[in-house]
Amino acid sequence: MASPLATKRLQRELKALHKNPLSNPKIIATPHESNILEWHYVLEGPTNDPKSPYSNGIYHGKLIFPKEYPYKPPGVIMCTPNGRFKPNRRLCLSMSDFHPESWNPMWSISTILMGLYSFMLDNKPTTGSIETTDAAKRKYAMESLEYNVKNEKIFCILFPEYVELWNQREDERKAKLALAGGGASATAGSGDETMDIVPTNTAAGVMMMNHVFAFGAGFVAVLSIFFAILRFTY
Repeated sequence: MASPLATKRLQRELKALHKNPLSNPKIIATPHESNILEWHYVLEGPTNDPKSPYSNGIYHGKLIFPKEYPYKPPGVIMCTPNGRFKPNRRLCLSMSDFHPESWNPMWSISTILMGLYSFMLDNKPTTGSIETTDAAKRKYAMESLEYNVKNEKIFCILFPEYVELWNQREDERKAKLALAGGGASATAGSGDETMDIVPTNTAAGVMMMNHVFAFGAGFVAVLSIFFAILRFTY
């Protein structure tokens, strides 16, 4: 259970985040509805750097505050697979509970999350970090929103705007598939019409050839009669 001091401090930080949200990078944080010591955050990857392997990623994580906060640091966890940190593992950072000796009570939730973001973009190893290729990180970034919506119930409850974003992207994806399917059907229809024409043209050709043979046979018969008359005359 949070101490009165921790509750007051965290409530004040929540108001500060609402008044001055972190927009560059975009980071959102809010407490669990039934436990003010458990905060959830969403950290968005760089949107202005397409070369970053975290570009357009949406990463969900938790801050677990001790009841003695702000005199003791929180635990820092990232839940979304990302290629930099192990999911659901406490991270060893200078502002986390791994290093209480370096903690400064003046640091805030904003300070912690900005520090986490900076450390994520670095390649320095630490407890809880992993090494993956940039290609793997890009794949995780591309799949991050889908993972959060489908696997993190608390994410959907606390961050409904991202669920709406997911639904919007799904509608757009399905619309594109429908358009692609319609184009394929139209192409298939054109092929069917072509197939209808081919037999018709073939039948007309056969009829024409029959007429030619009939005409030829008649012409040969006429010539035969003509030569027979000439022979009889002479």
